Amino acid sequence: MAKKFKDGFRFKGPKLKLHDETKKGISAVLLFLGALITILSAFGAAGEAGNLLYKGLSLLFGWGYFLIPLSLVLAGVAILKSLHEELYGTPFFGITLFLLSFLGVLQMFLGGSIEDGRGGGYLGLAISYPFLKFLGVYASDIILISLIFVSLLITFNISLKKLADFIFDRGNKKSKEFVKNAESAKTEIGALDSFMQKIMPAPSFKVKNLGVAAKDAKPAASIAETKEAKKDEMQLLQSKMTMADYKFPPIELLEPDSGEPTSGDIKANANIIKRTLQHFGIEVEMAEVNIGPTVTQYTFRPAQGVKLSKITTLQNDLSLALAAHPIRIEAPIPGRSLVGIELPNKVVMKVRLKNLVEQEEFGHNHKMLTIALGRDVAGLPIYAGLEKMPHMLIAGATGTGKTICLNSIITSLLYRQAPNFLKLILIDPKRVEFPIYNGLPHLLTPVIVDADKMVNALRWAVSEMERRFEVLSAVQARDINSYNKKFVDGEIDEPLPFIVIIVDELADLMASHGREVEATVVRLAQMSRAVGIHLVLATQRPSVEVITGLIKANITSRVAFQVASQIDSRTILDGAGADKLLGSGDMLFLSGDVAKPRRVQGTFLSDKEVKKVVEFLAKQNAVADFADDITRARSASGAVFGASSSGGESGADDDLYNEARETVIQSGKASASLLQRRLRVGYARAARLLDMLEDNGVVGPGDGAKPREVLVDGIPGIPGNPKAGEEEKADVF
Repeated sequence: MAKKFKDGFRFKGPKLKLHDETKKGISAVLLFLGALITILSAFGAAGEAGNLLYKGLSLLFGWGYFLIPLSLVLAGVAILKSLHEELYGTPFFGITLFLLSFLGVLQMFLGGSIEDGRGGGYLGLAISYPFLKFLGVYASDIILISLIFVSLLITFNISLKKLADFIFDRGNKKSKEFVKNAESAKTEIGALDSFMQKIMPAPSFKVKNLGVAAKDAKPAASIAETKEAKKDEMQLLQSKMTMADYKFPPIELLEPDSGEPTSGDIKANANIIKRTLQHFGIEVEMAEVNIGPTVTQYTFRPAQGVKLSKITTLQNDLSLALAAHPIRIEAPIPGRSLVGIELPNKVVMKVRLKNLVEQEEFGHNHKMLTIALGRDVAGLPIYAGLEKMPHMLIAGATGTGKTICLNSIITSLLYRQAPNFLKLILIDPKRVEFPIYNGLPHLLTPVIVDADKMVNALRWAVSEMERRFEVLSAVQARDINSYNKKFVDGEIDEPLPFIVIIVDELADLMASHGREVEATVVRLAQMSRAVGIHLVLATQRPSVEVITGLIKANITSRVAFQVASQIDSRTILDGAGADKLLGSGDMLFLSGDVAKPRRVQGTFLSDKEVKKVVEFLAKQNAVADFADDITRARSASGAVFGASSSGGESGADDDLYNEARETVIQSGKASASLLQRRLRVGYARAARLLDMLEDNGVVGPGDGAKPREVLVDGIPGIPGNPKAGEEEKADVF
């Protein structure tokens, strides 16, 4: 009973649950505070308590009193350097050994009255006395000085070989620099060139006003000049084609990054990796550690003669030793003679789109369709040019980040291009992901949610591709960029916008219209790059029925999110790896110009941010201008079913037909860009009105990039009246 009474009224104080980093920070602050107090005490500036402290420590340490604040500061610095790592006692042991050895040396060399705080104090006497009694003065001096040297090696964890190399390398470097400076100082120009060569690295970019450049730098400079000229040309093209009254969405609509990743005990993990591999007979030399937003990459260099297959087969053993799952081994790292092991971070950082979009690399480059993908394992931003890919396949299990990736791609494009330079066709079989984009001025048609209309839109893209090839052929342009450059130079009247078709769930389309969808996708993937039509296809079911061999062969740029099995990973990437991802935007990005996929943490974009961007852009386009013929049923040749080709009835399909007819008659010429400007409509609707006018005989057929000929005079009230002669005109009146 007494025991229960005692247990029931036991006082429990508050428990502080502090992070290890917080505890280390507090310890470092206390050590710095102790160092400051000991310094103030030596000068009598710490009050009565400080005087007592100074007197007591002087008796104990003698002249070595002034080593106490230095030792406390070094200990605090050691703690701060190990905030993200496990704190070992090695540096503290080294500092203690240095302090005691130094006190012994002070006592032997200086001596003096201990009561007056001289020599090495009572500690110095206690250390030096046994050495002097049993070894004599000279041997004791040698031993204690050697211990001081050993304590420094322990504190800084440096070997004798590295220390010798460091000393001799610095000496040789200084002598070489002295000789080099003496030779280069013959003339003022030579001295200036020598100075610039020292402070400037070998240029891999455009370098201005460096005087006499090194021979090795000339090719890099010429390549950089070519890239710079291409970038200026593309920016001029973009500025010429951007509408004067169009405003790009401000960067403030997006949210910035928050928080930092926590990788755990870096030193301990590196030692575990090295010991585990040594246990299996593999000697390695640990290299750098890269802390990314999601994973931390530990790199090492295997010894000569070690097969990489021996390392990759130890993946499960390393996972067990590190108590981490899943881990991924990259052997070798592309372009480097290193092997990388990627471990999940303790705390993951979200990569926001804002921090990538506001980078200069995103806003000022020669790629017209730049998209921000995310950050790699080293935290570096990753961008890709959709026009170079030129198509992208995205796959992964449900909830791994595919839709957010699509939203990031769309938003990246919206921050890069104006509506007259970029057109979008969004296909959403799930009906819930893309409707938020309705109202965008970039859309050619409302978000398509019906399966039949989706197939019709793909057929329209094929017919538009063929039409564009005819237009490019007429003006002898190789691709859409060279064609639009002719527009900038004034050789043609209207430019061609890029068209990006984004499908959120390819599996649903393949299930209902598999053969037709595969045929149109393959044809577009094979030929549409030159005319500026690009595909972005996403699916959550990476099976061979959805991602067929023909589709994979023609779409080489792929993004793989986490999948359930290695078989699914091989379906997407032709290799394993996607099954070892962590989800939540963790992806492997494989582009056509690299042989191995690159691990990237994808950008995160909330629905709130997307809504803000869409609302800002929709305000600039009060009335949405869509083309209805994109989703109409088409024949195999691309003709629209149900479109009348005779009389004036075809003009009744569009309420702007009569206004368009009057516009071309008054202008004496007809072109899609003219109708866009006069009627304030989009490209697709202007092209459809132009086709109606041609069907009714108002304008002639297209002749490449030249404006169409107007075949009727200014006669109001009729859908079309070919120029036949005065007799027909009299009948009308």
